[in-house]
Amino acid sequence: MNWYLQVLKNYTVFSGRARRKEYWMFALFNLIFVIAAMIIDNVIGTTMAGLPYGLFYFLYGLAVLIPSLAVAVRRLHDVGKSGWFLLIALIPVVGGIWLLVLFFTDGVTGQNEYGTNPKEIAST
Repeated sequence: MNWYLQVLKNYTVFSGRARRKEYWMFALFNLIFVIAAMIIDNVIGTTMAGLPYGLFYFLYGLAVLIPSLAVAVRRLHDVGKSGWFLLIALIPVVGGIWLLVLFFTDGVTGQNEYGTNPKEIAST
């Protein structure tokens, strides 16, 4: 949960680097909260006609849109890529797979053009 809160605290920080653990823990908690929002929408009855999501789902999605983009950009910085590489996901099928591979790839050891390796900072 600390990783999720750390991403939310740095919601406008698009510079620097993010470890794999930071990114994937944020993604895990984000998925849990999305499912919870969908359940709340269904229980309260705020879903849209024929869809399993509604008001709470969209409010949560808007709230975490910028933090999600920021942590994804920092994750790409960790593997030595520009944040603009997020646009690679617009290429059907191949783009999403390539982006997923980049998110799973270990970061560049030492310092790169985007900053110091966050693993080295955490271990000191």
